[in-house]
Amino acid sequence: MEKEKAFLLWFDQLERKDVAIAGGKSSSLGELTSHVDVPVPYGFATTACAYRYFFEKTGLYEKIKKLIAGLDVDNSAQLREVCAKVRQAIMDEEMPQDLQDLIAQAYKELGEKVGQADPFVAVRSSATAEDLPDASFAGQQDTYLNVKGAETIVAKVKECYASCFTDRAVYYREKQGFDHLDVALSAAVQMMVFSKAAGVMFTVNVATGDDKNILIEGAWGLGEYVVQGTVTPDNYTVNKATCEIVEKNVNAQDIKLIRKADGDCEEVVVPLDEQNEQKLTDEQIKQLAECAKKIEAHYGCYMDMEWGVDERDNKVYILQARPETVWSRRNKENGAPKEEKKVTTDRKVIVKGLPASPGNVAGRVHVILDPSHIDEFKEGEILVTEMTAPDWVPAMKKAKAIVTDSGGMTCHASIVSRELGIPCIVGTKSRGEAATTTIPDGIDVTIDATHGVVYEGIIEEPKAEQPAQQVVAAAEYFPPTGTKIYMNLGDPELAEKYATLPCDGIGLMREEFIWTTYIHEHPLYLIKIGQPEKVVDQLAEGIRQVCQAMAPRPVTMRFSDFKSSEYRDLKGGDEFEPNEPSALLGWRGASRYYDPKYIEAFKLECMAVRKVREEFGLKNLNVMIPFCRNVEECEKVTKIMADCGLSRGKDFKVWLMAEIPSNIILADQFNKFVDGYSIGSNDLTMLVLGCDRDNDTVSHIYDERNLAVRRAIRHLIEVAHKDGKTVSICGQAPSVYPEFCEFLIKSGIDSMSVNPDTVKFTKKLAAQIEQRIMMDALTGKGRQEVEDLNW
Repeated sequence: MEKEKAFLLWFDQLERKDVAIAGGKSSSLGELTSHVDVPVPYGFATTACAYRYFFEKTGLYEKIKKLIAGLDVDNSAQLREVCAKVRQAIMDEEMPQDLQDLIAQAYKELGEKVGQADPFVAVRSSATAEDLPDASFAGQQDTYLNVKGAETIVAKVKECYASCFTDRAVYYREKQGFDHLDVALSAAVQMMVFSKAAGVMFTVNVATGDDKNILIEGAWGLGEYVVQGTVTPDNYTVNKATCEIVEKNVNAQDIKLIRKADGDCEEVVVPLDEQNEQKLTDEQIKQLAECAKKIEAHYGCYMDMEWGVDERDNKVYILQARPETVWSRRNKENGAPKEEKKVTTDRKVIVKGLPASPGNVAGRVHVILDPSHIDEFKEGEILVTEMTAPDWVPAMKKAKAIVTDSGGMTCHASIVSRELGIPCIVGTKSRGEAATTTIPDGIDVTIDATHGVVYEGIIEEPKAEQPAQQVVAAAEYFPPTGTKIYMNLGDPELAEKYATLPCDGIGLMREEFIWTTYIHEHPLYLIKIGQPEKVVDQLAEGIRQVCQAMAPRPVTMRFSDFKSSEYRDLKGGDEFEPNEPSALLGWRGASRYYDPKYIEAFKLECMAVRKVREEFGLKNLNVMIPFCRNVEECEKVTKIMADCGLSRGKDFKVWLMAEIPSNIILADQFNKFVDGYSIGSNDLTMLVLGCDRDNDTVSHIYDERNLAVRRAIRHLIEVAHKDGKTVSICGQAPSVYPEFCEFLIKSGIDSMSVNPDTVKFTKKLAAQIEQRIMMDALTGKGRQEVEDLNW
């Protein structure tokens, strides 16, 4: 009985069963402190009894009852006006002196317990109906950070009481069937963590319901900006079973909320050298994951937690924990979530963001930037806004889907959308374009919130027909090979047809085909007439078709390698192309990309690659630089690519076409700038032998099997492999000459890319050769090389 009558309790006096006494947040902090081995900042909580005592002593219950009589929460203007009057009525009353004295004394004792006089604390609201297994009021009342002094703490506790009647809290209670006067509020007074980084984490993927991983989001500074959606945080995925990091996505952050030395908080600019840094160390990520596992195991359900890393000692703290409500309920009732898939025929992407709440819908956009215009929002519209502050819940309830400029997977917009079952995309600004400035008000769009993409117009789903020949192809057996067999491809429309072939991906996608089939116009001409987007969109669409058909197999696209004579054939090309006596050896490949006369056109190619990778989400796309004459050119081109956002990394590879003798001779230096090579055997043979490959007069001399060519290839493989680089070949020789294929495999080539009609043959040929090599090694009686292939 003592607990129920107490006005104040310490965390170690509380347990999670005490929700009716101290609210969900306070009781959970008590449970963590008392029963779970995780670091929690210590503190105390005022109780629901104290809240009711304040309201009874001041006559607030009768005043509030009159104010909310006849309230229609779906009338946004009325809701806003009534709630403001209720909060003001609470703030106008003075807290009873005995309650003030009790809070002040507890604050003094807290300082004594932690060894600090007048410590900085956070005052967090904790409603008695929040954080229940089947309803979440989280984030609907206020929190005050970095406050100190007994008088200030008392004032903040009263402000917490008033926040029980924010627009969003009243709206949510009304819709959930809770009586406004039955709900009480506790205020948790908790030692302040001086967070240099903070955020949230879930023990279930809040977008899909997958519970195999732990999802962690973090940003510089205090965690409020993550919860509010002000910044787009890093997100880290950790395997729940092993605590190994599965995926890391580091997002740029230009502002952060920090504590001021004398109290309160302020927004500051993140130093330039920190804006793109990972917010947590790998060790801290694993520490948080271990804490999450302990908390989930103790509570027996999916959990939603907030955390902070203290700048003073780099220690990780759990600031609060509550049951995750959406997937706990959905998975319990319906089993595993079913993900709806939608295939579109026209992919004109307007913006892309984080897929916060899955679903696919189409409708009319309503852009709202100011809360005063919420009343204008109509049922069934798609809400586009900078970020959804909690006051927007009434409008969100009416929305068909929600798209925001800022925020992460666990910001307010994300959580509320998932609870309401509304498709939601957040953080579009972090993916390149802010939704509020890019999506025109009033247009029709299609929302693919499963993948985080907004398309222009209402897109119909085409009926897919399964080609009959696929059944035949599936019955044919192809032995696995250590040497990867890739495929060369030009026409993107053939990608679906050839996707069933037993290839390991696309080793050479020729960009030129898209120019001549779809674009038809010179890139510099399109820039001149103000239509550069045609280059980006058409290239991206062609590349997308291939990457999507082949996914998850890799696709390597070669940047444009037209000769000047071929460029001149494009519309407007005469104005920009020189007349070269030998275009085959002229202004082509890499030499164009950094040339001031062409660099802007090359940047459009880079933008198209980024669009496919980032907007369409097809990360299986890699690129190749053709006809690069010297190391300096390679360095210049890769720098331009990096400046355009295409930097080499774990999931993005840059290959170099090895087709000029200098590529072979200086491979040790080219290695610094690329991940590997693809031998262009046609040009390499021509330049090693000094033999024009297009000249019939000397065609009898032209032969890829020439010893000079083979020595060059073997040398490249050796030098590349010393630095961990891969080597492929994308000419026809391996499929035309079995002995040349054997030479390549014996030389240690990593892959071969051949035309679609020879993929099956080359796959089987490579398997036979590899088996023969193993047999020769086993018996020691294999055929010896009769030519010296060493350079």
